[in-house]
Amino acid sequence: MASVIEAITEWSRSGVAFSDLARLRARHAVADTIGCMLAGADDPSVRAVRAAFAGSVADGARCNLVGGGLGPEGLSALVNGTAAHALDYDDNFRPAASHASAVLVPALLGVALARGATGRELVDAYLVGLEAQAAVGRGVNPSHYAAGWHATSTVGCIGTAAGVAWLRGLDAAGIARAMSLAVSMAAGVKGQFGTPAKPLHAGLAARNAVEAAALAEGGMTGRLDILEAPQGFRELFGGPDATGWDEVSIGSPHVIESDGLMPKRHPCCGSTHNAVDIVLDLRAWHGFAAAEVLAVETLVGIANQRNLAYPSPEDEMQARFSMPYCVALALLKDRLELSDFTPAAVGAPPVRALLSRITMTARSREEERTAGPRPLPHRVTIRLADGRILSAERAEAKGSIADPFDDADRRAKFADCCRGTLDPAEIERLHDRLDALDRQDGLTFLEQPLAMTPMRRDSGWA
Repeated sequence: MASVIEAITEWSRSGVAFSDLARLRARHAVADTIGCMLAGADDPSVRAVRAAFAGSVADGARCNLVGGGLGPEGLSALVNGTAAHALDYDDNFRPAASHASAVLVPALLGVALARGATGRELVDAYLVGLEAQAAVGRGVNPSHYAAGWHATSTVGCIGTAAGVAWLRGLDAAGIARAMSLAVSMAAGVKGQFGTPAKPLHAGLAARNAVEAAALAEGGMTGRLDILEAPQGFRELFGGPDATGWDEVSIGSPHVIESDGLMPKRHPCCGSTHNAVDIVLDLRAWHGFAAAEVLAVETLVGIANQRNLAYPSPEDEMQARFSMPYCVALALLKDRLELSDFTPAAVGAPPVRALLSRITMTARSREEERTAGPRPLPHRVTIRLADGRILSAERAEAKGSIADPFDDADRRAKFADCCRGTLDPAEIERLHDRLDALDRQDGLTFLEQPLAMTPMRRDSGWA
């Protein structure tokens, strides 16, 4: 009987033809992630990575590092993956409980640039890696994530290794070796949320996926049943309630069609997004001002509450993981932007004045156990000075396939990401090229934007 890894890799080399919808959504995900990379290029976490490895660039390196410079494939994946996740603006992917694209796109991009791949080949490899992430994640989540593992850097590394090995031209056996080796490289704990180590997790996962594929190509081997074997990934990483892979359903339909990705409307932890969207909805429906709000009560899942550890954030990184801060912004503004997460913005008096009015509680374990694999909706209740009590629920954030972005949403976010790096005309041209990624004979059009030095985001909330 084939192992889980073998089932994934045999599918990947079965000659599967991806649908137009799958390819469209993959192009959108790549464009979204390129934008996030450009936005995060000057984040302190990225500067630290560049400083640490500045002397390791080899002669003849052909892979672009976002913010300028060239490096080998692994270093490119490390720098660009850290940048993609640095501002927490990158997409969420429920089947893997990961920020799938922040690992996939940087890992694949370096390999694609170094080897002269076409845009279509990049899209194909992305879809292989995403399906692999989903298949791995379904065997251990949500227990894996709830136990405290950062699935972006565990599940993300293992699934991305499949996409990278596919792009390098390995056969099914070679892709399986890459995935097995990536299991031995999987790491990352959620206790680092709210620190620069969190975006580093995405960079490390991307680099490890690249290196696992290189090792596999060089002949290194590991157990092909390491996901389900005793002392393997499920047993050690799955948590107490992991169900495993009784059935491995792969690619029918592709996960990007059935589940989709969730590009972020707001540049902060996805655990805040349902609540922020509810507040924006209630403001639009009822027209109240922040000054009228006496209290805001938010009800979220247990894992969401644990992710949001900073009720009174001291810096912009903590602010991205603060429910009171993000909800306060939604009471004051119609859209959260990158400029809301700077040192000056975090200290702005209008926001600080609202923090103590906003509370967060979590659903009970029994509620979540009874609900099954799909997360329960989040609820927000707002109490106003005139006596009104406004309440609403959301099961899916804006950007999910239940409430998808339109072209205007995608372009507005891309412009927000690129504003400090490119002028408006360049932003439009780059977005148009990425929209047509399947038709690009090569990826050299990305070299100039990646080489640009970004402007530091020091403006505050106003």
